[in-house]
Amino acid sequence: MAADSVKRVSMELGGHAPFIVFNSADLDLAVKAAMGSKFRNSGQTCVCSNRFLVQSGVYEDFLDRVGMAMDRELRLGHGMEPTTTQGPLINQRAAEKVALQISDAVSRGARLLRGGSQLDGSFVEPALLADVTTDMSCTREETFGPVMPVLRFQVEEEAVAIANASDVGLAGYFFSSDVSQIWRVAEALEVGIVGVNEGLVSSPEGAFGGVKQSGLGREGSRYGIDEYLEVKYVCFGGLRP
Repeated sequence: MAADSVKRVSMELGGHAPFIVFNSADLDLAVKAAMGSKFRNSGQTCVCSNRFLVQSGVYEDFLDRVGMAMDRELRLGHGMEPTTTQGPLINQRAAEKVALQISDAVSRGARLLRGGSQLDGSFVEPALLADVTTDMSCTREETFGPVMPVLRFQVEEEAVAIANASDVGLAGYFFSSDVSQIWRVAEALEVGIVGVNEGLVSSPEGAFGGVKQSGLGREGSRYGIDEYLEVKYVCFGGLRP
């Protein structure tokens, strides 16, 4: 509709957010952020973390801690029940997609450590997958559901390469206590929004938007006003005091 009269548009087209945990990370902080970033709204937000990359030195520890956090905090059920923290996915097709991603990962060698069963309607148990590799569909397609696939990496360059191997780039998150590494990785990630030791990044003051095929323009911050303005150049001449 906007194209007919060449109107300015702003588009937010989703993402495939990486969540990187380096050896120097505060694991308690990283696990808390991972739970919020992955499982809020049952994984159905455009900035939900989709690919969890954990360095080898803390890989098993992270899996143990996040598994215990899932057992402790996640309750699947009716939305009106006060203990419920996880509800249904938006429709049956979404639940089937999640189930297919889980079965594909397991068939290719991933370990299913928690959940993963498709229940009645569009309910899916929050799932934790270990030993995930980049040939699995959960690392190549946005999930939009409660699946946490965890990949192991050895060095920083490997993690950045995996994180950037996507045609979208909305949000990205990473956890590190090394200030030099923080600056390197923040600049290297091909995303429009970066959370450093933080899993919830949206705010009115922040410029919300992505790069690559994640959209055009920004919402929020002073840059969000630009979507409603046009640039006009006025050249003055011929005036005398």
